[in-house]
Amino acid sequence: MDHEKQLKLQSFLDEELSEAEAREVASWLAKDQEATLLLAELRNTRAAIAPFEAGIRLPEAREFYWSKIEREIERLEKPAPAKEKTSWLAAWRKILVPASAVAALVIAALITIGPPASPGQETESSYSDTGAFTYRDYDAHATLVWLSYPEENDLADAGPIDKVQ
Repeated sequence: MDHEKQLKLQSFLDEELSEAEAREVASWLAKDQEATLLLAELRNTRAAIAPFEAGIRLPEAREFYWSKIEREIERLEKPAPAKEKTSWLAAWRKILVPASAVAALVIAALITIGPPASPGQETESSYSDTGAFTYRDYDAHATLVWLSYPEENDLADAGPIDKVQ
């Protein structure tokens, strides 16, 4: 027996059919023993459940309650919106933006640290005299000495200068 016929028997049991449809189902039940057995099983099930349903009250009107259930089912059955295809440019952008940020950080670090000294170049710094810095480039036969002048605060801390009269 197919699903539609089973639903028709349930509607017959619940007295939801018109008179013409109810007569049609009654004549069908007189001819079909499987339908008669199913109707008897549905009646027994209803009789077994009836005592438990007596104390159940819905918080709102029956029609409103079932309409809420129907709306929720329809909401859940809505298909998910189709995903838009992303263009190749957008896909590359997802990769290139983070890669360019990393490249910018690497470049900034290299500029801050400075280029590595080549084998022909030498840099000296004297810790005892922090005011001088020497750079020698043997390939170019050049030496650069950078002298730092004392800060103004260092001069102020030295005290007043005596004038010769």
